[in-house]
Amino acid sequence: MDEYQPVRKSVTGLNPVDNFLSGSWEALGAGAPVLVALAQLCSQAMVVRIPHNTTLAEGLLPEAKAVLVAARKRGVIEVRGVNTAFDPAARLLAVYVEIDESQTIAFRDPERPEITVLFLEGFRQLCELGLVMHHLHRDFSLTALGFELARSISQEEVQPWLEKGTEFGLHD
Repeated sequence: MDEYQPVRKSVTGLNPVDNFLSGSWEALGAGAPVLVALAQLCSQAMVVRIPHNTTLAEGLLPEAKAVLVAARKRGVIEVRGVNTAFDPAARLLAVYVEIDESQTIAFRDPERPEITVLFLEGFRQLCELGLVMHHLHRDFSLTALGFELARSISQEEVQPWLEKGTEFGLHD
């Protein structure tokens, strides 16, 4: 009898490492590493409060200012990808802002992925500065300072960046 039989694993007999890798793969498919990093920036900013600075808006990326202005009524922001999209650029994580109860603006451009990435970087800056807080999974909101700063920025100043977003309603 041969002593060196190959090891066979059944799908039902996964060990904890296999379960971790499987879960990690699913988490990667949902954008978890980026979402966790953004959530950590938000929570770090909550612990290390940034002093109120009236010139804070001057150092913001224009994409960050556009996200603030778009969110200034409701303050609800979501970071999500479209993992069912055929085109890889259309699957990228992007910033979605609820303009009101029935309208959302998506800051994504599958034809120019750099736009999607620049708005995500602007959102990262908002998290780092304590202007956004993380709630659950991919859900974020403006902080009190975020609302205050958002209302101090004129829409005309960021209109060219707002126009890079795509507005849609609940049933679009």
